[in-house]
Amino acid sequence: MAFPRLEHVGIVVGDLAAAKAFFAELGLEVEGEMTIEGPAVDRITGVAGGRSEVAMLRTPDGHGALELIRYLAPAGPDGDPGAPANTPGIRHILFEVQDIEDVLHRLRPHGAELVGELVQYEDSFRLCYVRGPEGIIVELAERVG
Repeated sequence: MAFPRLEHVGIVVGDLAAAKAFFAELGLEVEGEMTIEGPAVDRITGVAGGRSEVAMLRTPDGHGALELIRYLAPAGPDGDPGAPANTPGIRHILFEVQDIEDVLHRLRPHGAELVGELVQYEDSFRLCYVRGPEGIIVELAERVG
């Protein structure tokens, strides 16, 4: 059996515009935006009376996407935007980039902050974690050698 393709990862955010701007700066392209609600959506998500704004952003190579979701109703519980990298749950997503220092420079005006340090890992990558909008941890990887 072939492994199914990973289509997208959904991330719930409070500020959809800020999250879109952050990921657009990384090079993702807005593929579409919509408002989603209705009985079928309620049954799928298990959120009664759910109404959300959704933006789908696709990677430039077309192989993956992020679904950014802002719930308009009902209000959900607050998360911990400062949760450390070892907290259970989906904790980070990785993007391979070119010129990691330039990417860091461009992300800082969008609220990105280094979680640790930019480090050369063996002879393969320069790596770092940055915390972006809503506390999302994004790992940046620049291939070396």
